Amino acid sequence: MAGSGPPRQLAFTLPHAESLTRDNFLEGPANAAALALIDAWPEWPSRTMMLVGPEGSGKSHLAAIWAGEAGARSTAAHALGAADVPDALTTGALVVEDLRPREVDERALFHLLNLAREQAAFVLMTGRMSPSAMDVELRDLDSRLRALPTVSLSSPDEQLFRALIVKFCADRQLAIDESVVSYLVSRIERSSAAARRAIELLDGEALRQGRPVTRALAAELLR
Repeated sequence: MAGSGPPRQLAFTLPHAESLTRDNFLEGPANAAALALIDAWPEWPSRTMMLVGPEGSGKSHLAAIWAGEAGARSTAAHALGAADVPDALTTGALVVEDLRPREVDERALFHLLNLAREQAAFVLMTGRMSPSAMDVELRDLDSRLRALPTVSLSSPDEQLFRALIVKFCADRQLAIDESVVSYLVSRIERSSAAARRAIELLDGEALRQGRPVTRALAAELLR
C-alpha cells in the first residue's frame, strides 16, 4: 500500500534571534578597523562614515551596536524617500543600510547628506561596494559619496571563521563537535554568509531526519 512507510518528519523554519550586542560581536583582523571606528564614536574623522564589506561581514551588527550607543534611527537605503529625510534625522544620528547603486533614490540621499551636514548629525552607511566604484547618475551625489571616509571589512581568517560557525550554532542552540567545524571550514566558502547558510541547512535537515548534526550529515549535504 502506498504511503505505508514511516511518516516523514516535517521541519518548520522558525526565526532564530541573533544577538547584535557589543559583547556578542566576534572580533578579528577582518573587522578590527571597523570595530575601532564604532568604539571611537563620537570622535570620528567625519560625521558621515561608511562601512564597506561583503555580505555577512558584520556591517549590520556593527551598525546596530553604534545605533544603540548613538540613539540612531535606521533605514534601508532603498526605502529612503525625500519626504522621510527630516524625520530620519530627528535623533541626530542615522544608520543607512545596504547602499546599492540604482536601488536608491539619489535625490533623497543627496538631501539627507546635505541636511545631516547642516544639522551636524551623524550618519553611518553600509554597503557591499566602495562609493568610488558606484555608478551614480547625480553628479553632486557622486562627488559627495567619493569623498566619504570609508572603512572596509574583509573575509574572515580561519580563526574567526571557526568562531563564526560556533556562534551561528549557538544562536540556534545547536550542538556540534570540532569534527563538524573542521569539515565545514574545509568545504565551504570562507564567508560569514556561507557559514550561516550551511548551519541553516544542517539544522533544518537534522530536524527533518531527527538526527544530530554530525560530520556524516554534513558530508551528505555538502559533498
